[in-house]
Amino acid sequence: MKYVTTISDQEFEVEILDERRIVINGKEYVVDFDELSDQPVYSLLVDGQSYEAFVYPSEESWHVLMHGRLYPAVVEDERERRLKAATGTPMPGGVEFHLKAPMPGIVVDIPVEDGQTVKTGDVLLILESMKMQNELKSPRDGVVTRVRIEPGDSVEQHETLLSVD
Repeated sequence: MKYVTTISDQEFEVEILDERRIVINGKEYVVDFDELSDQPVYSLLVDGQSYEAFVYPSEESWHVLMHGRLYPAVVEDERERRLKAATGTPMPGGVEFHLKAPMPGIVVDIPVEDGQTVKTGDVLLILESMKMQNELKSPRDGVVTRVRIEPGDSVEQHETLLSVD
């Protein structure tokens, strides 16, 4: 089965060959992908390189927190994509982004405020979880439209923290 994954306006064609091999944009990779705990924490080995990420779904996409950066990813199988193209259904983009907590934790700092313009990669907030501080960064340029939490707040996994339009 082939999939098209869109991350920050960049598309990747992904084909799953079997449990250990995938092809991304025509290049084959040997992978090992395992869930680490009851939390949505995954270990990924790609051609001998190790990665750890928090992965969780939202209503219209997936969110991947890796190395302190949050990547929203839209995944469509090839049939779903062809159907959308044939029916004229608009592709994602220009939709308000809702930053959700990738794990339970405590808000340490919010270096942005309502109405502030942000660029891709700007730190939106710092969340402490499991004694580690994670910088959650903006996946795109935009304007902060609604900060829903304050420093010191405890948040649950998947809780909406702020929005960027």
